[in-house]
Amino acid sequence: MTFERARKLVPYWQDLGISHLYLSPIFTAVSGSTHGYDVTDANEIDPAIGGRGDFEMLVSALQAAGMGVILDIVPNHMAASLENRWWRNVLELGSSSPHAGVFDIDWSRRLTLPQLGASFDEVLEAGDLRLVFDEVHGNLSLGYFDNLFPLRPESRDQVLRRVDDLRPNTLAALSENREFLRELHDEQHWRLMNWRDGATDLSYRRFFEVTGLVGVRVEDAAVFSATHALILELVGKGMVDGLRIDHIDGLSDPGAYLQQLRQAVGPDIYLVVEKILGPGEVLPESWPVSGTTGYEFIAAMPHLFVHADGLDRLGQHYRILAGDNGDFETVLAASKKLMAERNFAGEVSRLGRLAAACFEGTSDSDFAEVIRQLLGGFSVYRTYGTEGGLDPQDEAVLADALQKLPGDLRDDPALDKIVRLLTGQVEGPDACEFRFRFQQLSGPIMAKSMEDTAFYRYNRLIALNEVGGEPNAPVEGVAHFHELMQERLATQPHGLSASSTHDTKRGEDARARLYAISEGADVWAEGVERWRGMNGAHLSPMAESSAPGPDVEWLLYQSLAGVWAVDVQEPDLGALSERLEAYVEKAMREAKIHTDWNSPDAEYEQAVARYARHLLSAENADFRDDFQKTLLPFVAAGNLNSLAQTLIKLLAPGIPDIYQGAEILDQSLVDPDNRRVPDFTALSATPTWPGSSYGQDIAAAKRALIRSVLRLRQAEPQLFAQGRYLPLEVTGARRDHVVAFAREHEGRFAIAVAPRLMLNRIDPDSLCASVGFWEDTSLVLPAGLSGEMSSLMDEIRIPGADRIPIETLLGQQPISVLVPAEQKTGEQGLKA
Repeated sequence: MTFERARKLVPYWQDLGISHLYLSPIFTAVSGSTHGYDVTDANEIDPAIGGRGDFEMLVSALQAAGMGVILDIVPNHMAASLENRWWRNVLELGSSSPHAGVFDIDWSRRLTLPQLGASFDEVLEAGDLRLVFDEVHGNLSLGYFDNLFPLRPESRDQVLRRVDDLRPNTLAALSENREFLRELHDEQHWRLMNWRDGATDLSYRRFFEVTGLVGVRVEDAAVFSATHALILELVGKGMVDGLRIDHIDGLSDPGAYLQQLRQAVGPDIYLVVEKILGPGEVLPESWPVSGTTGYEFIAAMPHLFVHADGLDRLGQHYRILAGDNGDFETVLAASKKLMAERNFAGEVSRLGRLAAACFEGTSDSDFAEVIRQLLGGFSVYRTYGTEGGLDPQDEAVLADALQKLPGDLRDDPALDKIVRLLTGQVEGPDACEFRFRFQQLSGPIMAKSMEDTAFYRYNRLIALNEVGGEPNAPVEGVAHFHELMQERLATQPHGLSASSTHDTKRGEDARARLYAISEGADVWAEGVERWRGMNGAHLSPMAESSAPGPDVEWLLYQSLAGVWAVDVQEPDLGALSERLEAYVEKAMREAKIHTDWNSPDAEYEQAVARYARHLLSAENADFRDDFQKTLLPFVAAGNLNSLAQTLIKLLAPGIPDIYQGAEILDQSLVDPDNRRVPDFTALSATPTWPGSSYGQDIAAAKRALIRSVLRLRQAEPQLFAQGRYLPLEVTGARRDHVVAFAREHEGRFAIAVAPRLMLNRIDPDSLCASVGFWEDTSLVLPAGLSGEMSSLMDEIRIPGADRIPIETLLGQQPISVLVPAEQKTGEQGLKA
């Protein structure tokens, strides 16, 4: 997406009712970057997407349309790339570089560069290293394929003592001297090594496991200024209205950073942080932000759309197939252990060395196991202790982690020392560094253990395996959902409410459909057994079992159900098959059981890919017919869930965040599938509420719902900025199938009424409940919500009453939005 393309779409977004365009990072990134988080120049707008000129033209077009810009910024890391001139200068000059302080590097040793495909000795012996004079940058370099690593300036004299000139042929001949290359390499500020050694032997802080992204020391005032100059300029010139701060938990002191940022941008700039909130966790009150990017909204949805008893029943079926992976707590514990012992072994070792430096007579080995076990016990991503110790919320988090430790470790003298370090009872620079680095590490271990390992091992209901979610948390129903929304109103009324993002594990509408599986657990499990039998001949025998195993088959069928199009035609199967195969490869590597990103098992991966490909092959029509027949009721229930979920997001506390393309059905798989460019030509068709044809055109219904309610939000800004959240009572035989609430402010209000748990209770053509289903079910209105009302989506008028039959509201429409009759002002205001 370039700025020019985006500018042409401004009229479409304006008509849809969008207030702000929320941009992923726009700063210059590595060549070919598909996301922009690998920044190489924080003070240049990327020419690849149009540069400064095209950005300003986009801003002008947006402002002319009454819209603004929210910008995603990346304070935690930059690309450890030779394209990053600051990084390149550090390689050349080492700790004396003027940019050395930008990056979080351990200068007690040489800077490690995990760039080689084998060990240094093997690469050297193979002749893959060569001396090159880099004409572009004007320095002598050590070349490894396309990478030219700059040598320290003194190396030029070392070379010239051996040869008379730096011409290519001369340097090529000198490169044959392996021993000289070794000596030259040993004299550099950096050390080349095998990329696989990054987990154990890295001398700089990285982003999660990505050695290509180096941590930035934004806590240093000079670094803050250097990396935020352009951001602050754009804000100061009125081009940017808000900032989304990427990976706030990666910073050493998020609170101090946010205070500095707020002071720099002023009180009126909208700030939100990318932050995963654990159960019961709230943002620190001292953070001057409006809220998070909204993953907790996704986590609230299962309480409405997942059937608790059905989920338990589904778990019974799943455990038969899953074996050791059938218990989430066991899976998560094993995943955390793997992360601490293998994937983040280097970071854990560094913590051990820091702890030992704080206490005489100790060594890093005294602390290693305690640190690993404690990191694995955290129920949230991190604490935020400073020199002043921990606040009460963080004290409770630490106490909970201590309770989870094995009994033999609770009496370990090292544990008491670690606790004293974390709670600020030990002074000194090493103690301070330990505390900050421990907190910076607990987040990546949690994220990689849960989101990128356990979520691919535990597959009971994959709709629950979502960023910010708890796959094993109890489903507590409507009352608990209301509690969560009231808490949201109290703690972050202007935080974002997300349902799809570039990081979600699947699109919001795929998730909404998969929720319905919990209502038909037995039907689904029977279907899986039947499909496994139909496709069993295409399993591949392996050394210990067949591939894919039963657990992976269960995952495959759920994944396919989420993206399945009922009207899919045979020519479309190839594209769907490619998407599924790519997803399966990523899922298997993330699970880290049979294959891994670090050590891919090609034979196993090919076997699973063949099975996935067979599911959608031309000769497998019998399976596809059976699959679709079984899936149809789940599709209908999922479509209704999609509309209900969208309605709730638009009216509940928070600012609705609509991911590109999710204004119609978003049935994406995990990235990169969810980063495909939407068909904006098709999206730009004028949305109209599709009468009684919801089942045939659910995408149009969803888009029209968004357009109508966004216009309501524009017409009633105070209602949604300051309005109360009022749970509404539903009575009657079908009360458990309805969620209803109101937003109210100074006599103005809007009421949302949506169905839930409707599998096999729907007319698939209208997406309304079967005739007679609602019986005596009624919505009870409190005294403050009275008078004649209008339905936002149609022409129905409802006389003032203290009760409204649900049949009146949901008999002819799948969802309902009610406003006082005088609030509905026709096309200019609300009517779609």
